[in-house]
Amino acid sequence: MRIFVVGSGVVGTATGRGLIETGNTVTFIDAAPERVSFLVGLGLDARLDLDLDVEPDSFVFLTLPTPNAGSRYDLSAFVAGTRTVGRALRSAAGVHTVVVRSTVDPGTTEGLVGPLLEQESGLRQGDGFLLASNPEFLRAASAAEDFRWPWMTVIGARNRRVQERLAELLAPFGGPVRIFGDPMTAEFVKCAHNIFNATKISFWNEMHTVAERLQLDLDAISDTVSRSAEASFNPGYGIRGGAPYGGVCLPKDTMAFLGFAAGVGVDLPILRSVIETNTRFLDRFDLRGSDGLDALPVRARTGVIDRAAVLSAGSVQPGAGWPVDQRPAPAAEGFGPAAEAFGPDSAEGTPR
Repeated sequence: MRIFVVGSGVVGTATGRGLIETGNTVTFIDAAPERVSFLVGLGLDARLDLDLDVEPDSFVFLTLPTPNAGSRYDLSAFVAGTRTVGRALRSAAGVHTVVVRSTVDPGTTEGLVGPLLEQESGLRQGDGFLLASNPEFLRAASAAEDFRWPWMTVIGARNRRVQERLAELLAPFGGPVRIFGDPMTAEFVKCAHNIFNATKISFWNEMHTVAERLQLDLDAISDTVSRSAEASFNPGYGIRGGAPYGGVCLPKDTMAFLGFAAGVGVDLPILRSVIETNTRFLDRFDLRGSDGLDALPVRARTGVIDRAAVLSAGSVQPGAGWPVDQRPAPAAEGFGPAAEAFGPDSAEGTPR
């Protein structure tokens, strides 16, 4: 297969070299002369300019940098590289498939890349060129190994043949493959992947702060919890979007620990936001009773969440404990199992 890798940094180089090893013909494109010289010194085909005039149908991978600029991606290099590809498509002999491998906002492939390519090439998506998303999951320190032995390959494309060809191209590397019928889903997967990792790290950093205050060994605690908490070992637990958390333990224990931490002088913004987020879902989720009548909202039935207490927990003075008038009310008595029936995915210990 003929392949061009536009943007030949860590991700692009790992991608291209991995594809060379499975018998493909790969050309690296980069705007930095020193990078091109370095790659040529490694015996690779590297160029400053992309020329598709006499090339057969190929894959053109966009592996361009997308650093953040505050709370958004800086797409200046990404846009410049995409425009370069569009100009090359203008005189292309074949119908090329442009594959977005950079990490971008969901919707970028079809909402930005497609229009830019059309503008620069004068061609139409789906006719003059094809689009796909194939986000990378490479770590900087082990990018080459991560490409060769992926733990997951994600493909998003509307064209069925593009899906098949990309899957065939990446099949030699093994690992599970997830194929979606639109690029936006694949882009969202990559964003959620990184954010989930960041959230888990942040959670344990908060626990570290509390454990340090109590002079406890967090390594022993985290090693145990990673094996005891179903959220760690069950991939299906808690992933159903929109399902509120319920049961007796999760609401009361998150609230109680937030207050405990405030009492020892530690603010836990991650935990507080966990409670706030789930409270919003509890507020909008109505439970229907077994008698067929509309029941009260879950929050009203259980009394385990109090929004004012959540919002004010961060302002509790160190050592003051949890003010009595801000403690969450005890769960309502007399409801039995129905008090825990917050929907099919809410029971603790049950895959969500």
